Amino acid sequence: MTSQITPVVLEIIKAILQDHPAGVDEIQLIRVLRDQHPELPFDHKPGDSLSLFRAHFLLFHCLYLLQQQMAEGRQTRLEISPLRIVLLPSQSPKTSLTEADPLRSYYLDLGNLERTTGADVDKMLDNFWRKYVGSDKRREALDILGLKDPVDDATIKRRYRKLAMKHHPDRGGNALQLQTIHAAIRALLP
Repeated sequence: MTSQITPVVLEIIKAILQDHPAGVDEIQLIRVLRDQHPELPFDHKPGDSLSLFRAHFLLFHCLYLLQQQMAEGRQTRLEISPLRIVLLPSQSPKTSLTEADPLRSYYLDLGNLERTTGADVDKMLDNFWRKYVGSDKRREALDILGLKDPVDDATIKRRYRKLAMKHHPDRGGNALQLQTIHAAIRALLP
């Protein structure tokens, strides 16, 4: 699989990016590669998280290799994110990749691909969804309190106390509203 990553593959990816001056997202790039070059290892089986991870990893491995080449050539730079992969003119004649980039390091190490199992991918996906759903719950709880991120714990507590006093049934408030406020604070400050 990784033996198919050659300088020709990098040139194919570069040509596709040149054909999309506004940039492409990862899914678009994988589709173009799969459709135009089915011999390359970017295809995946629907519903198979490990094969999708492998296609993703190999693509980003190639992108970071290409980024290094371009930094050495200093004429073009490559911005890489899952939502936008784009070639841009170099900002300076001394463009380099001297900054530490943990993602670049991760994707350039093919050992990470070889060591990753289906169980590892499932665990990464599970962690992602927990954080994603958790962020929705936080946003909902903050909405109940009339707050928005970024907000610190002290502000959350002050707002909670103010609303709890206002909506307490002993002060003429609504018990259901008070329960909702209690649930929000429990979600925000365990």
